[in-house]
Amino acid sequence: MHFARLTHGLDFKGNVCGDKHANPDLSGLQVRYWVNPNQVYQSGLKESQFKIEDARSICLKNCPVASEDSLKWVCDYPEGDIHLSVKEWVHRNYDYFDFLTPEMRNASLQLQGPCYPVILPTVDVFWSCQYIARPSNVSLKQWQQMGGVAISEDILVDKSIHKFINSRSSVLKRYVADIGKTWPVLIVCGGIVPLFFSVFWLLMIRHFVSGMTWITVFFFNVLIISFMILKIRNGINSVFAKITVARLLLLAVKDSAGWIGNDAISPIIGKHDPYYHLSGRCPLIDCHYQAHPYGDICAEGNSGQVVQNNCKSNCCAYDLGSKRVSCDHCCGYSIRYTPHIGFSIAFHLFGCYWATQFFIACSSTIVAGSVASYYWGHGEPMKDIPFLPVFSSMKRLMRYSLGSVAIGSLIVLLIESSRCVLKSIRRKLKISSSRSENWFGNAASISSQCSLSCIEWTIKSVNRNAYIMIAITGKSFFTASAIATELIRNNILRIGKVNVIGDVILFLGKLCVSLSSVVFAFLMLDTYRYKSAHNKVSSPLFPVLVCWALSYVVATLFFAVVEMSIDTIILSFCQDSEEHQGHAQYAPPLLIETLNDQNEMQRLTQ
Repeated sequence: MHFARLTHGLDFKGNVCGDKHANPDLSGLQVRYWVNPNQVYQSGLKESQFKIEDARSICLKNCPVASEDSLKWVCDYPEGDIHLSVKEWVHRNYDYFDFLTPEMRNASLQLQGPCYPVILPTVDVFWSCQYIARPSNVSLKQWQQMGGVAISEDILVDKSIHKFINSRSSVLKRYVADIGKTWPVLIVCGGIVPLFFSVFWLLMIRHFVSGMTWITVFFFNVLIISFMILKIRNGINSVFAKITVARLLLLAVKDSAGWIGNDAISPIIGKHDPYYHLSGRCPLIDCHYQAHPYGDICAEGNSGQVVQNNCKSNCCAYDLGSKRVSCDHCCGYSIRYTPHIGFSIAFHLFGCYWATQFFIACSSTIVAGSVASYYWGHGEPMKDIPFLPVFSSMKRLMRYSLGSVAIGSLIVLLIESSRCVLKSIRRKLKISSSRSENWFGNAASISSQCSLSCIEWTIKSVNRNAYIMIAITGKSFFTASAIATELIRNNILRIGKVNVIGDVILFLGKLCVSLSSVVFAFLMLDTYRYKSAHNKVSSPLFPVLVCWALSYVVATLFFAVVEMSIDTIILSFCQDSEEHQGHAQYAPPLLIETLNDQNEMQRLTQ
């Protein structure tokens, strides 16, 4: 995938800098340089209709630097009577002023080309040559002695390009291009590294379940501190960041000093409980990674049609092909995005999120069915756990419950889409309220946002328990939701006893896995490969954030095995108690000791 048009920009012919298929061949010429500083100055004037996109620009290998002893020139691409190849033109430092006819030289002195003086120094900023409003005195004096027109030396020349480079659209394009350049980092740190750490974490839970509380808190604090140190190392060297690291060090000591008491997960997935052995085998079903839609979205962002702008300003320049100064079709080029591209991106986002929720729901239902088959197994020996329950659960899902799972994931998608729409409306209301005090609109926006957040959390919780009851009972989605809600309402104290601390520890575990991937991403992006040449990234921020998101998704899929195992066992216990007048018949003694009173434990062990 080619992302050059998102970062390198277009020259005065509409070519993408660095494109080897352009006319002429621009291989290796990746820096965009505006040859006429007066046009750049004019684009920065408030009353001017001239835009910097229409200023004449060409593609160079490096930004030109003004000389302190002679006047240097940068000329247009050689063509017509200028019999030079692109390589020879580059070798001559883009200067063929000696070959110009008197007519061409006179046009050049009027800043109409084909050659332009290098009077203001420039520096490469994100593949664009940023003017510095400090002209070379020697070059400026020689230019004036030759009869050249006045050149604007105002700071506005600097600010115009700076504003263009740092506009929201330019920054967004660079971020999208960074994703395309750092795809090896995304694969390693967004897929392979979290895969390894998730398996490692599940093995830690399996063998050191009683100490995982302390281990999780310790590693979480270490990774947070490492993350902040790497942020400072990569340029965020502010007083606030240093204070944050110091506070995190104090929090690490405070957390390690003693908050966690008894581990509430051990009775559910302890070493002597057969249910925990399933966690090492179900991640194979849980690991569904949807990278194709994200690639389509990047491709849509990279698409668009290159068209010439319709400007009404004076942009006359010498045309080497027609051998005259031409004022026709001299406007710059830009990339126009048709409306169907926006709809296509929205469609891919919608489908990607639905597919992700659907696969998560399917994997959750499969895990729940596998674990439930052990609970309701009438105490059969389970020393060697086969894969058969997993495949049996998958078969039941594919045959009977796919529609129910699809409905549940669609409901989550609709709620999430409503939240996004309300966020957009809220931002618009904030803009309007800054001009006029619209307290009613702000209150309505905030209340609706809070309401939707609560509804979304409730729907996700209900869906999760509904998937478990679908796996246990085989009922439809809405019937299973009603059964799960009734069980939770009748056993709220039992469920809350385990879920509060258990969910916190598992959530910290996900953060540990994702933060480990972030640390590796920072280290990979700190290498020479991504600091130079065509793979240079504008900022490590966006690739790191994408790695964080992808690794968190992978960790969520793996940790869902443990979470679903815990929730399935608890709901199975509650269902067992409901069916047998409050006395669970299939629960092991350790589970009864945790979730029930002491009298029930004594009755079953007699």
